[in-house]
Amino acid sequence: MTRTRKPVGRIAFVGAGPGDPGLLTRRALDALVEADHVVYDRGVPESLLTYVRAQASADAEFSPAEGVPGDVAKVLISAARSGQNAVHLVAGDPFGHDSVVKEVQAVARTAAHFEVVPGVGQAEGVATYAGVPLPGVRTAADVEDVTTLDFDALAAAVGRGSLALAVDAGDLAAVRDGLLAAGVDGTTAVGVTGDGTGETQYTTTSSVDSFVAAALGFTGRVVLTVGTGVTDRDKLSWWENRPLYGWKVLVPRTKEQAGAMSARLRAYGAIPCEVPTIAVEPPRTPAQMERAVKGLVDGRYAWVIFTSVNAVRAVWEKFGEHGLDARHFGGVKIACIGEATADAVRAFGIQPELVPAGEQSSEGLLAEFSPHDEILDPVGRVLLPRADIATETLAAGLTERGWEVDDVTAYRTVRAAPPPAEIRDAIKSGGFDAVLFTSSSTVRNLVGIAGKPHARTVVAVIGPKTAETATEFGLRVDVQPPHASVPDLVEALAAYAVELREKLAAMPAKQRRGSKVQGPTALRFR
Repeated sequence: MTRTRKPVGRIAFVGAGPGDPGLLTRRALDALVEADHVVYDRGVPESLLTYVRAQASADAEFSPAEGVPGDVAKVLISAARSGQNAVHLVAGDPFGHDSVVKEVQAVARTAAHFEVVPGVGQAEGVATYAGVPLPGVRTAADVEDVTTLDFDALAAAVGRGSLALAVDAGDLAAVRDGLLAAGVDGTTAVGVTGDGTGETQYTTTSSVDSFVAAALGFTGRVVLTVGTGVTDRDKLSWWENRPLYGWKVLVPRTKEQAGAMSARLRAYGAIPCEVPTIAVEPPRTPAQMERAVKGLVDGRYAWVIFTSVNAVRAVWEKFGEHGLDARHFGGVKIACIGEATADAVRAFGIQPELVPAGEQSSEGLLAEFSPHDEILDPVGRVLLPRADIATETLAAGLTERGWEVDDVTAYRTVRAAPPPAEIRDAIKSGGFDAVLFTSSSTVRNLVGIAGKPHARTVVAVIGPKTAETATEFGLRVDVQPPHASVPDLVEALAAYAVELREKLAAMPAKQRRGSKVQGPTALRFR
């Protein structure tokens, strides 16, 4: 009788980097996606763990690393022997921790297959995010036990260049005393960075004599930078100097659409909060859309005009139900109200014939849409699939230009459930620095389910129609991009934040304190 050998799993020691999920290497992410059991250290930020859980298998087990290195190694080896892929996720680089080195040694003494995936060290990575270069002769270390530090060697490194240490905030006083005892000048520049590479990273600069007091309130792991590189922060600090850094921005959109906007906001340093205000549902009676799809296939229409990404999706979903694809659009011209909608059409392999070069709105599209010509346009009918609550501007304008319009409800927008009480309170009390509206319905529905944003909240709108609706509801419109698109809207908000910063920087200190300008930009100058 032949015995089936039980499969043996693999063990991976994975460096999580300094905290920003974007700094995970591709190999690290692959190991985590393939993992059945992830053991994580306390130094791994919760935001990174949330990201990793979203990428990992739904069946993957997560547990904190507990006990001495031998205990963690036993957990990993046991998982591998049972056929599981086990990962020990550590902050920074695996070999930057003596305890992890001991775990690797313990695993190496067995027959288990293992690998070590390097990561950016906390000290070095956070120093870069804080804008502190470490040129020349320098030292960067992730420290678990400050009693093991060779302060004479550190003092020598400071004398010849710069130093970066990742330590617990509670150990800062011991590091200060050690540096001073080793002969480091008390006036030497020091930076202390908390929540390194995170959304709320903050760096305070002082000197060896005073950095413990300057870092009062910091908790958890911090990165200490010492030496000449700290003085370059004014010019090289980039993470904390992004235009929207620290801004809490409300994103009232459909759940499906919020992701792209939030990603762009994060790139500018904002902290987006997604609050679904509308949900997209099929029309109550599908007969209109059924006839419209049949008409497209039969050559009934000369044009299809898409006014939103949701309209594109609704038509393609109906195509899919009938086994149709892009080839059945042959002979039909497509117009899109803006670039975001055009990109959705291109994703299905079709190039739109018309996208307004100027204002991306109903009026902008009508300005470039040719009147119907009976000779040039033997088919004089236009299909306009759109939301149930859309305005009549476009349909009326097309009719005036001689076109017959089939104005079809492709989807319904319904009001979402109210957000949690703390979100509603933050909206009404000024807890958000900005709110971005991408349609009139998001304005109406946000006010309906959560109330009006506070007067000090910056209001940014995607286009003129949305601006009109915001004004009708008593909101002050601060930002409106020249082109109606999500990238342009976020770019315009970032530019507005830069203008605020420059305006505040030019004010005398007394005027800054009395300024009505709100938000993180103002607070940095007070």
